[in-house]
Amino acid sequence: MIGNTVLTSILSMAGLGLFFASVLAVVNQKLKVKEDPRVEGIEGALPGLNCGACGFASCRQYAEALAKEEISPDQCKAGGEEVINRLSEILNIKIEKKIKQVAVLHCGADESARKKKAIYRGVKTCLAAHNMFGGEVSCAYGCLGYADCVKACPFDAIKMVNGLPKIDKYKCVACGKCVASCPRNLITLEKIDSRDFIYVACNNLDKGPETRKACSVGCIACGLCQKLTGGIFYVENNLARVRYDKAKNIANTEEVINKCPTKCIVNEKPKSNGG
Repeated sequence: MIGNTVLTSILSMAGLGLFFASVLAVVNQKLKVKEDPRVEGIEGALPGLNCGACGFASCRQYAEALAKEEISPDQCKAGGEEVINRLSEILNIKIEKKIKQVAVLHCGADESARKKKAIYRGVKTCLAAHNMFGGEVSCAYGCLGYADCVKACPFDAIKMVNGLPKIDKYKCVACGKCVASCPRNLITLEKIDSRDFIYVACNNLDKGPETRKACSVGCIACGLCQKLTGGIFYVENNLARVRYDKAKNIANTEEVINKCPTKCIVNEKPKSNGG
């Protein structure tokens, strides 16, 4: 009798398992969401880095959003123009070519120019040093030199050179991760083209004499650049700035750079690599 009871229990459990499995199978067929067949092709055209620069956690999620036409194909920073063109073909849409963006560091004080106020023995990150009374750097606005931006860049576009980040404009895809990683907001994303790219490598808002005490290459807001460029450079809050949309109209770039008393104006000529 005991054997019959055990057998009955086993058969009952097996029957229930088969019943619920059948129910689940039917429900799955009824409720499953059909995926756009283009998703696979879109994902295959993406770099597959899952870097998050597009705003999605993975290339798969970005591909799904593209298939639903929820986002533009030009959000893939890592792929550049080649990937954007492939995506445009798959989605049968036309994307206007955009001016390239790159990350720009607004500080030119490397180890040789950076003045120190103390010896910092805390955690060697920019964020930690910034929160600990600015670490050892005298300038309250300048680079701290602990390479948080280098660690944040997924494209190996930033290297430390003499204690200062150097951004490779060829490799930079303007993903913005370095911007978010800098506790002093020293990095911005700027639109550039194949012409000379001129900018101010300083972020100090103190008046000239105070800036001089903290850094030998800081902007002292003398206004020379503003006079030489007819207002394309301008001074605001004790700091020279550039109207980037008009910077290509500067005809005397070398003069502007040479006459800057602290040499905080920088000129670069990055080539275009799409984006």
